[in-house]
Amino acid sequence: MNRTIRFLCLLLVGGFMAQELDAQGTSYNGLQMGLGNLSRLSKAKTRSISAENFTGEKGKAGMATTGTGEKAGRDLGKGWKISPSVKIEKRSTFTLAAIDGPGAIQHIWMTPSGTWRYSILRIYWDGEKEPSVEAPVGDFFGNGWGTYAHISSLPVAVNPGSAFNCYWEMPFRKSCRITMENIGEADMTLYYQVDYTLTDVPADFAYFHAQFRRVNPLPYKSVYSILDGVKGWGQFVGTYLAWGVNNGGWWGEGEIKFFLDGDGEYPTICGTGTEDYFCGSYNFENQVTHQYQEFLTPYVGLAQVIRPDGLYNSQQRFGLYRWHIMDPVRFEKDLKITIQALGWRSEGRYLPLQDDIASVAFWYQTEPHAPFPKLPDRDYLEIR
Repeated sequence: MNRTIRFLCLLLVGGFMAQELDAQGTSYNGLQMGLGNLSRLSKAKTRSISAENFTGEKGKAGMATTGTGEKAGRDLGKGWKISPSVKIEKRSTFTLAAIDGPGAIQHIWMTPSGTWRYSILRIYWDGEKEPSVEAPVGDFFGNGWGTYAHISSLPVAVNPGSAFNCYWEMPFRKSCRITMENIGEADMTLYYQVDYTLTDVPADFAYFHAQFRRVNPLPYKSVYSILDGVKGWGQFVGTYLAWGVNNGGWWGEGEIKFFLDGDGEYPTICGTGTEDYFCGSYNFENQVTHQYQEFLTPYVGLAQVIRPDGLYNSQQRFGLYRWHIMDPVRFEKDLKITIQALGWRSEGRYLPLQDDIASVAFWYQTEPHAPFPKLPDRDYLEIR
């Protein structure tokens, strides 16, 4: 083969390779991230919103001349740490992010001050008037009891000193709006960052939802509803429970039940006990110390045990998470989830408990979604 033909062949092969590389870069949308696709090229655009760049605009971060760090940076000037956080006044709502799509939230970090039950996180997709996510910020990040609990899991990580991280992928097609409402009587400081990508979103990608509920106390012989009234097509992906025990003895004999697609009195899925649903066994008891044993895994954990201290911490309280990442509960029309609160009474009989139970349910579904129940008022949300 002469040099001219070889050169033309190399050009042709190189052209094919370039076309293939370009095709790979434009066909992969940069979503569903994991170790298996970190080497894939994509035309997705990485953006981030924080107090140093409220709009996420390219090349516009770190330009603030006023902000919560203005006094500390007065000798350094523009480009230094001038606006690292925001102050949200009492009884007011602040818009953390307003994004035009299509795209997806890939990570949220924040460290809110004040009472976490008084900071209400809401997320709205594609211009909707009612939120698809509504929960006190602590409960959303698996810290429902208002004190720090370390969490090390795939979609949620809570790190010292009070760093809340969320890795749930949240796609949207037209827009995304994230707000924080401070329903308290004191101003709060919030450091935060919303990392997202602007990219094409396939037609079969559903929208992320999260809903908070609380009942205190649970009426005698009633079941607790983690989720009810969901209409649409989707999959349930996680539960967080903040469970406060109002009785002595073991509290976790109750079964969880998933009612799918028109189930009547009886569900399609029925668990065997509360600790079993959270992938533990036999009362979460350490068989050596005979005490509750906290544990953290990528998919499930008993993240927090608040033990009586002989003074004001008089009740046992528990924080538990269960992420259905490898085993989502799929539904096509509707979904309801309940859990029983059961302990033991005399003569080996079950005791229906009247406990303090709060939850956040996490799921994906098509829009529009059914309206959420009205969030409890501040006094009902409060924990002591």
